[in-house]
Amino acid sequence: MAQDELHGTIQSRNAQGRVMDAPSGHWVYRALPQRLWPYAQLARWDRPIGWQLLLWPCWWSVALVAAAGATRPGVSDWSLIPSPWHLVLFLIGAIAMRGAGCTYNDLIDQEIDDKVARTRSRPLPSGQVTRRQAKIFLVLQALIGLAVLLQFNLFTIVLGVSSLLIVAAYPFMKRITNWPQLVLGLAFSWGALMGWAADKGSLALPPLLLYAGAILWTIGYDTIYAHQDKEDDALVGVRSTARLFGTRTKEALLVLYGGALGLFLAAFATADVPFPAIAGLLAAGAHMYRQIATLDIDNPSECLRLFKSNNMVGWLIFLGLVLGTLWVALKPVV
Repeated sequence: MAQDELHGTIQSRNAQGRVMDAPSGHWVYRALPQRLWPYAQLARWDRPIGWQLLLWPCWWSVALVAAAGATRPGVSDWSLIPSPWHLVLFLIGAIAMRGAGCTYNDLIDQEIDDKVARTRSRPLPSGQVTRRQAKIFLVLQALIGLAVLLQFNLFTIVLGVSSLLIVAAYPFMKRITNWPQLVLGLAFSWGALMGWAADKGSLALPPLLLYAGAILWTIGYDTIYAHQDKEDDALVGVRSTARLFGTRTKEALLVLYGGALGLFLAAFATADVPFPAIAGLLAAGAHMYRQIATLDIDNPSECLRLFKSNNMVGWLIFLGLVLGTLWVALKPVV
């Protein structure tokens, strides 16, 4: 059995540092002293899938704005390459802000986490860190995110700060609506706007379409993730699209993932990116369909595996944009 499937495994062979839903053997537990493990768990450094899924809309947007208008005469080949500086900034920002968001969520959800089997061993409900320590750690991560944000133009800075309203509201949504995944999508997809704005200093239709598609994609993959906890969620009164869709989850995912792909295609078309870039979307669509076909909503380990596989969707769309654009740009003219 794979380590990620062993929810009951621990980071050390003794009881200290035990967190039920954290993987064993991750590099952070070898690199960090044991006293820092609870902070790594608060920030989810041992579970990179979260910052990866937050990062992909950013990188898609950076690649989309670089590829925009690539088929027009006179476009420089070098201008079609996504800005390495922006890619690095968004990478650092995604790790920092995902960690800050998880720490904030754990502070808000401490009482709920204490009632759910998968989460009651997390650092706050288990008492490994105090609320004051968690708040200090939250501020430190947010400051790193702010330092990254200040590297961009003023429009992008204002745009980034405005997303904090959605981030702040998200933890409370599971208490008042069946659609907390929609609010998560609004927050996690914000990078689809940021990448374009960082280059242009404004927004246009392509990043808005990309943003809308990323929201549907996020609702889809987080619905799969939420099926792990649906029994406990029902007991403590936590709402989710997993509970809302129930046995019709596969049909809902067809609509969500299909809508996402349609909006991504529209974003590519309105940005006038080269046609071969669509190859990445086709490959991503095949991967999404396979998720739906193999999904067993009553198998938590399988739900977690399929949720994590969405990192591949991110790679396929990103590489499709980059390589498809460069293939056209570098093709010899005969």
